[in-house]
Amino acid sequence: MSTERASARTSDSVLGRFHGVIPAGGTGTRLWPLSRAAAPKFLHDLTGSGSTLIRATYDRLLPLTQGRIMVVTGVVHRRAVLAQLPEIEDTDLVLESEPKDSAAAIGLAAAILHRRDPGIIMGSFAADQVIAPAELFQDAVREAIHTAAEGYIVTIGIEPTHPSTGFGYIRAGDPLTVAGAPTARAVIEFVEKPSQAVADGYIDSGNYSWNAGMFVAPVELMLRHLAANEPELHAGLLEIAASWDTPQRVQVARRIWPTLPKIAIDYAVAEPAAAAGDVAMIPGGFSWDDVGDFAAIGRLNPAEENSELKVMGEGARVFSENASGIVVSDTKRVIALIGIDDVVIVDTPDALLVTTKEHAQEVKKAVERLRASGDTDVL
Repeated sequence: MSTERASARTSDSVLGRFHGVIPAGGTGTRLWPLSRAAAPKFLHDLTGSGSTLIRATYDRLLPLTQGRIMVVTGVVHRRAVLAQLPEIEDTDLVLESEPKDSAAAIGLAAAILHRRDPGIIMGSFAADQVIAPAELFQDAVREAIHTAAEGYIVTIGIEPTHPSTGFGYIRAGDPLTVAGAPTARAVIEFVEKPSQAVADGYIDSGNYSWNAGMFVAPVELMLRHLAANEPELHAGLLEIAASWDTPQRVQVARRIWPTLPKIAIDYAVAEPAAAAGDVAMIPGGFSWDDVGDFAAIGRLNPAEENSELKVMGEGARVFSENASGIVVSDTKRVIALIGIDDVVIVDTPDALLVTTKEHAQEVKKAVERLRASGDTDVL
């Protein structure tokens, strides 16, 4: 057998171990009232593509997984997720009875997959991100899979487009020598959301990438770090996983899940693993947006020709004169804008939001006030 053919067969074997995991959680409070607790942002088409965010995430992973995909979401979203992803098998739909943050969600997926095959390499990709083009994303994930096969937890770093204070950062180290992953680099540390001055320095140095929360890792290594850093969480997840493919699954999950500690995967696994030298990074050469507010939706949806106003919503009835910004309409109500710049208007049957792009990040304050006042019927 030629060396080239043997190498290709080895590569196919590594890629065949890959399983995708899609955590689909959160309520998207900065996108209220479009995004609600019962209909989070991942269930919406926020880009005008005709595909919801979770459907687009699933479709990006299909060429890499041939359908080996698990979704972790809230029990209240079961029906909506199955309507959008009818291909998902019942045992690959992990339902949370209550939110427990990303370490529990991703850790349970890892534990279930490990029970099925300890050699699996998992990749976790949030359901609510916008990525293009899909081909460059898939190239980066393939490199991440090859790197993970060498014993690393791999993150995909996003090249910063500006010194954002809203994202965490990854500090890259020396290049690694990994067959099939020419751009792989060691990771020195994860850094939390910085001040503006610190973010400026990160960008100038060229050694920092945005942390988009994408992880590719052998399930055995993921669980090993979880056991070392969060033994209580690890033990609970293993007990649920042991019953997952049995008739006792629901009973055991209902008993254990509410007792699990809440912690993010970054703190439980990624940061301590980086300190131990077990984390690598693949630079992502694709565009990425976490659709964190209505200003982001404005960026992702082009305005009509000869207009600075972007309008979303089937049958939206919007009249504008010397106005700019974004309007999202879920009603047939006429909305007239005259002489107003950078406005954000979201009109739904039971709630109306009016703000500006500059203040779009503060929408979550309205949600907090409504919750505190007991007006939870609109949340």
